[in-house]
Amino acid sequence: MTLFKITGGLPPATYAQHMTTITGIPAHALLVHAIVVLAPLVALLGILCALWPAARRRLVWLVVALAAVNLVLTPLTTSAGDWLFNQLGNDSPILQTHKERGAWMIYFSIGLLVVAVALAVLHRLEERSDKRRTVATVVVAIVAMVVGISSIVGVVRIGDAGAEAVWGRQS
Repeated sequence: MTLFKITGGLPPATYAQHMTTITGIPAHALLVHAIVVLAPLVALLGILCALWPAARRRLVWLVVALAAVNLVLTPLTTSAGDWLFNQLGNDSPILQTHKERGAWMIYFSIGLLVVAVALAVLHRLEERSDKRRTVATVVVAIVAMVVGISSIVGVVRIGDAGAEAVWGRQS
């Protein structure tokens, strides 16, 4: 039994390798659930850490780690999704919409990691000095809220199109 199946789904000139299945199940169907959980979790924890210094002191390194994992999983998930899209051979408009929206996720994931790193830098600065950094704290909080909220909305929009592609529009 093969746990992971790696196939070259791109033209040979690219020499790219894709993870296509995990224990016989399309990898996209499994990996997407990690993104659906991790991205909003990182977004919410990032906002919490930006607005509440006590949470930042306790959770900032967890946020950085989860944001990094999310960033690593994002291209794996979209690559597996591209492979699945090509396997299905279904050119339905909603599936195409899901694929196009899925390409946005890397930008959300990068934004979440940038916010996490900014929170970690702010945390380190606060640890090393009693000097208040009000402007930096406000800027990081605003960026965390914008990136976090847009990431959550993006995940919902991507997931909605994917769910509609699989199950159709439910009333």
